[in-house]
Amino acid sequence: MPGPDAARERDGLCDDALRAGPRAPTLCEGWAVRDLLVHLAVRDGRPDVLAGGVLGGALPGLGAHAERVQGRWLQEPFEALVQRVRSGPPPVSPARWRPVGQLVNGVEFFVHREDVRRAREGWRPRVLERGESEGLWRAVRLVARASYRRAGVGVVLVTPGGPRAVVRGGPLAVSLRGEPQELLLHAFGRRSHALVEVEGSVQALEAFARAYPVGA
Repeated sequence: MPGPDAARERDGLCDDALRAGPRAPTLCEGWAVRDLLVHLAVRDGRPDVLAGGVLGGALPGLGAHAERVQGRWLQEPFEALVQRVRSGPPPVSPARWRPVGQLVNGVEFFVHREDVRRAREGWRPRVLERGESEGLWRAVRLVARASYRRAGVGVVLVTPGGPRAVVRGGPLAVSLRGEPQELLLHAFGRRSHALVEVEGSVQALEAFARAYPVGA
């Protein structure tokens, strides 16, 4: 998936995590910064642990193994855990190859970096370079087609003074207006912290709100 630079977002997330501290909240419900970093470390290089999280109910042994690994990392010194994430996938992982890493991690790390940043008081949107915004615009057009499939109305993405894209058709439609980074966060469910204006008829707005409540 085209999008933000994965390596830069990874480093930025690790820097922001160190500033926030291990117990700081994130936008991921129930997760502090430490929990989020463990998730990313598992995602990077422990498919066995990922499988245990999914199949643990059917395969208790695999689930117990996943809990042990995550439990160790939750107790790891915070700076070591941050470095584990910063160092990226293991050498044998296909994600070490930049094109693959960009595909699977660019959007992931951008969103999770904002999960750390925007959970803190006084956060402000990042000022992005034009190339970064263009990459996010390409990414959100792909993400939004799946994210708003339950909308019940058409959905049009609109950037201020820039391009627009119909990601879901329908006789009634809402327009989601915001910068590409805000539209991406909205599409990923961070609606209460995304600076997006939802516009449309009363009927369309009500249908969209039922499908995607702001606080949910």
